[in-house]
Amino acid sequence: MPTLDDVLEHIGEFDRFQKQTFFVLCLLSAAFTPVYVGVVFFGFTPEHRCFSPGVVELSQRCGWSLAEQLNHTVPEWGSHGAAYSSRCSRYEVDWNATGVSCTDPLGSLVGNWSSVPLGPCQDGWVYDYPGTSIVTEFNLVCEDSWKLDLFQSSVNVGFFIGSVIIGYMADRFGRKLCLLITVLINSVSGVLVAFAPSYTWTVIFRLIQGLVSKGGWLTGYVLTAEFVGLSFRRTVGIIYQLAFTVGLLILTAVAYVLPHWRWLQLAVTLPNFFFLLYHWCLPESPRWLITQKQNDKAMEVIKRIAKNNKKQLPPSFQNLKSEDEDGEKLKPSYLDLVRTPQIRKHTFILMYSWFTSSVLYQGLIMHMGLASGNIYLDFLYSALVEFPAAFILLLTVDRIGRRYPWAVANVMTGGACVVTALVPDTLYWLKMTAACLGRMGITMCFEMVCLVNPELYPTSLRNLGVLVCSSMCDIGGIMTPFIVYRLAELWHELPLVVFAGIAVVGGGLVLLLPETKGKTLPETIEDAENMHRQERRKENTIYLQILTSGAVPKI
Repeated sequence: MPTLDDVLEHIGEFDRFQKQTFFVLCLLSAAFTPVYVGVVFFGFTPEHRCFSPGVVELSQRCGWSLAEQLNHTVPEWGSHGAAYSSRCSRYEVDWNATGVSCTDPLGSLVGNWSSVPLGPCQDGWVYDYPGTSIVTEFNLVCEDSWKLDLFQSSVNVGFFIGSVIIGYMADRFGRKLCLLITVLINSVSGVLVAFAPSYTWTVIFRLIQGLVSKGGWLTGYVLTAEFVGLSFRRTVGIIYQLAFTVGLLILTAVAYVLPHWRWLQLAVTLPNFFFLLYHWCLPESPRWLITQKQNDKAMEVIKRIAKNNKKQLPPSFQNLKSEDEDGEKLKPSYLDLVRTPQIRKHTFILMYSWFTSSVLYQGLIMHMGLASGNIYLDFLYSALVEFPAAFILLLTVDRIGRRYPWAVANVMTGGACVVTALVPDTLYWLKMTAACLGRMGITMCFEMVCLVNPELYPTSLRNLGVLVCSSMCDIGGIMTPFIVYRLAELWHELPLVVFAGIAVVGGGLVLLLPETKGKTLPETIEDAENMHRQERRKENTIYLQILTSGAVPKI
């Protein structure tokens, strides 16, 4: 019986229909960016200090500049502008008292500077920022700064739980239905975040967004792999992720125009409602339909693809059937991910690779301290470095394969981390070059694990396998701040040394996976189990054919 890849070779592997479908799914990929990294703008923490009643009036009376006002009235401002005392405490004095000196206000109030009492910011804070963020609106600073971590952790917790639930739904009830449900919930919860009346409700709605948004993004990724032919699977996989990078650039521009977080949240959420049009323009995956024994519906989709591509479906393919026609409908099971030896090996290695990619991708950004300068430029630079990584993969994975570029990218990332840690700050250009190479390398690893993950699982387990393995990415996202900030307290470069070890181990493990270059997507568990034997069988078959053709006499 012909496979779907055989049919696509005749009706178009990446023709008009697939290009249209791929384009609308890339829009979904770009729209996922604000949920994944939007906290950079939503949760921006500007320079701040305690609000002290009477300071503004005293400053106006004395004619102080802003710098003079800060030096006179904010603890440790002159020499430690970013110190905890300058941001989270204030002088316990009455600035409205009569007879306050303009040249030495503290001395005229208490006499001795060393005896000036300090107290908490009981009247709130003053933020040096023209816009708003959840930090400035809910005062998530000082003793409450952990609430910003909780805000972002809630998304990663949602990613983790949603990866398992959405993955099962997509394999059990279909890609299209799952995608539409996640789009609807993500859109509604995103609007609710923008109108949340309190911090608690903001976290709750953000958690709901996390439950569905990543699952929807990865379901779209699986659909792109299942609609196109073998020779284009690699290209669409990388470009789908590149659409996410384009979303980074768009998010930067929108955040620059809309510096107020509620308006920004609305601006990046409302376009998601247009994705509900997928109900009419996006068919169900024919691969999934075939595994569910819905052959008639699968043929309808195939004929639709052929019609849009202006190709004729060969008569021999008119009655496409699955290999196990009389078997029971395949139902995905979590145990199937570890039941057989090869799939079990794939699952554990892929889980570690997702974990590694997440920890290093986010950790390198945190360690470079991109937010210390212009937030918009820093975010822009961190996005631009991902484009060369994608182009390198486009040029190598079909020529060399998946495993070796993936392993080299891991080792390059680890080496770059070591160089960045050991090079002194005086050689700033070398340190920054190594840091950029590390960021490029881990971006390649991230894109590679997204590419290879769906190629190693059979159709009935593909979406479940991708989402369960990628759930380790969310565990890594939760752990990364602790790895970076706690280890940096011991030695500033220690996180980079840890990153190097994690990356090198990951580079060795990916070499244990089978090469998927030029191989069709496995349809059954047996196909997935035999992937590492395919090349050997092919070579043996060619060898036998040569012997047979030479042994048979010509007539």
